[in-house]
Amino acid sequence: MSHHPRIAAVATALLWAGAVATGDDPQHDRRRTPVVEAFEQCRDAVVNISTTRIVRMRSLYGSPLDDIFDFGPPRARDRRIQSVGSGVVVHESGYIVTNAHVVSQASDVQVTFADKQTLPAAVVAVDPEHDLAVIKVNAPRPLKRAKLGRSADVMIGETVIAIGNPLGLQHTVTAGIVSALDRDLQFSDDVVYKGLIQTDAPINPGNSGGPLLNLNGELIGINSAIRGDAQNIGFAIPVDRLWELLPKLLDIERRERVRFGVDVSGTDARVVTVRKDSPAAAAGLLPGDRIVRFNGDPLRDGIDYYVHLLGQKPESNVKLAVERGSKTLDLSVPLQSVPLPDGRELAARLLGLDLAEVSSEQRRKNDLPDYVGLVVERVERGGPAERAQIRPRDFVLRIDRLPVAALKDAGLALEQMQPGERVHVEGLRLDADLPFFWTVTLQARRER
Repeated sequence: MSHHPRIAAVATALLWAGAVATGDDPQHDRRRTPVVEAFEQCRDAVVNISTTRIVRMRSLYGSPLDDIFDFGPPRARDRRIQSVGSGVVVHESGYIVTNAHVVSQASDVQVTFADKQTLPAAVVAVDPEHDLAVIKVNAPRPLKRAKLGRSADVMIGETVIAIGNPLGLQHTVTAGIVSALDRDLQFSDDVVYKGLIQTDAPINPGNSGGPLLNLNGELIGINSAIRGDAQNIGFAIPVDRLWELLPKLLDIERRERVRFGVDVSGTDARVVTVRKDSPAAAAGLLPGDRIVRFNGDPLRDGIDYYVHLLGQKPESNVKLAVERGSKTLDLSVPLQSVPLPDGRELAARLLGLDLAEVSSEQRRKNDLPDYVGLVVERVERGGPAERAQIRPRDFVLRIDRLPVAALKDAGLALEQMQPGERVHVEGLRLDADLPFFWTVTLQARRER
């Protein structure tokens, strides 16, 4: 090679230009940190969630009252209340996880993606005890989903990333470290969130429901809360809790009045239990089987299994391929229709609660949104509902995490409940000086 100064300079310039053109620029590489890569990997799976409620409000002693549908007096005025949160896509068919408090009592839920597309969403299930909810959009194409990791191996001090919509600023990314694990956060005597991940990644109002990621771009938590009296202290629900709860939140048997008879683990689509005398038991499924294909489609995990099952019609035959030891077996399991349960009878027998569907006159008088569909007509003296201070004319919104807009919904929510089992019930009381939402825990009455 020539050592002439001008030739050497030209050669150096050409090498530099080639490095830039091929993306090998050392300066560029130093800027592409693991945080950048994790954000780019997960950006399209993070959504902005905006909710709307039409409420009627008035001033009392100079202070506005929130969360009121109808105060009654003529001087009340209508007001549109909007709130913003975040969510993360967990399945490409449109299932999104967020916080329960982001979508609770919302009459309209809109989801905006990174490409600015906005779609309406339906609330599938809400778990206020763990502050988790599932919503669903009907997308024109498969969505980008987040990869769910595990929170059991999260390390104190490791770098974590939060993506969300703080104060409405869409797709904001912040980074920090895991400050502590297994934290408990008490909001009131009745509301305590346990086992949370504590982080110093900046989280603000609007981040709620968004993902907490590790440097591999894996979802390890759902950002949930901040301490109002401190800086850089945030909390996230560990993803292992999500793995645990999603099968119940997506349970078709409680939502669609069908019977299949198998419970599947979220992480690996492995059969946990097979209910006696169920279609799954008759077909030969056994605990420990791992389901690897559903109607010919390969399965990633238990979430994929439950989403596939939700897409089936009653009386259809589901073809399952299962691994049992060293063998792969092909089984056919019918999705069996069963008669609708009597929601009114179950609520009265188990909870001492006499429910009726909201009349058109009640809906018009109180300006109730569509999701308010059940009203308490009577409370049995000495029963679980009376002990929890539920009153006649209260409206019941959810039973055991499921929205109940009709008596059939109450029946589906209560049908599998055993005597002595505890159930969360959410409702609304308009017949009060200060109308409010309430949540109580009832213990189903034992057989007498």
